[in-house]
Amino acid sequence: MSHNLPFEKPVVELQNKIDELKNFTQEKDINLESEIKHLEERLQDLESQVYDELSPWERVQIARHSERPTPLDYIDYLFTDFLELHGDRLYGDDEAIISGIARYKGRPVTVIGQQRGRNTKENIRRNFGSPHPEGYRKALRLMKQADKFGRPIICFIDTKGAFPGKAAEERGISEAIARNLVEMAALRVPTIAIVIGEGGSGGALGLGVCNHMYMLENATYSVISPEGAATILWNDASQAQQAAETMRITTPDLNAFGIIDGVIPEVRGGAHYNIEKQAAYIDQTLESSLNELLGFSSEELRNQRFEKYNQIGKIDM
Repeated sequence: MSHNLPFEKPVVELQNKIDELKNFTQEKDINLESEIKHLEERLQDLESQVYDELSPWERVQIARHSERPTPLDYIDYLFTDFLELHGDRLYGDDEAIISGIARYKGRPVTVIGQQRGRNTKENIRRNFGSPHPEGYRKALRLMKQADKFGRPIICFIDTKGAFPGKAAEERGISEAIARNLVEMAALRVPTIAIVIGEGGSGGALGLGVCNHMYMLENATYSVISPEGAATILWNDASQAQQAAETMRITTPDLNAFGIIDGVIPEVRGGAHYNIEKQAAYIDQTLESSLNELLGFSSEELRNQRFEKYNQIGKIDM
């Protein structure tokens, strides 16, 4: 990887040492097979130590990785005949949200996702994955179309939050998100949401009212970023690591609380290490979820959605 995280440094250094020995054996025609095998065994043990017990802050860092796969990356592996549709028919098109129709294992579906960029130029174009009101209105337009034609809806969530700027406020960002919450609750078709990176604040909720919610193993889902929470709680954004551990915003905790319906395992080190394999993991969960929901009637889908959110936050006394 071109961008390794700080806690990965021991793994990267050992891997580089193994690569150097392999290159040396080829160049000098010297047999160092036993030494290389020993180092590779050490590497496996080290990877287990580093990746099998990740802290909440380390998971936050992986969720934010600049090379983490985006919805468009997964669409290439999971769907066929994807046709992107643009515009909200009210103001314009928001490239922070991609949406369109596709086929999933031959079945027509609607796909919606929050899209960030790979570099500065693309991030500016995508507004760093922070949607404007027209992005949520575009998504709602596609959801209503899906509801009309009986297409299941699949949403990929990955945003730090909706755009907080003046222009978004002037065009009604709060109303746009709130309307999506209301309208999604009443949809008559299966809706599945997958948090593939950061699921931040109302920006994530605007695509998150669903029958089934899944998270990748190293994703986050929260009402505020760790930096924002640290600023409020301690007046110090540098306490973000402590906030991440206190807020319980990572996949294992949210799964234990029953806020999500399941965990999608990740490739060791993070989804960015092998996008094709990660897409296969998502595919398994997506197929199982969709097959289950397709057995429900329209009324049952609405009722299941209502019960799902009605149960969140309940405490047995």
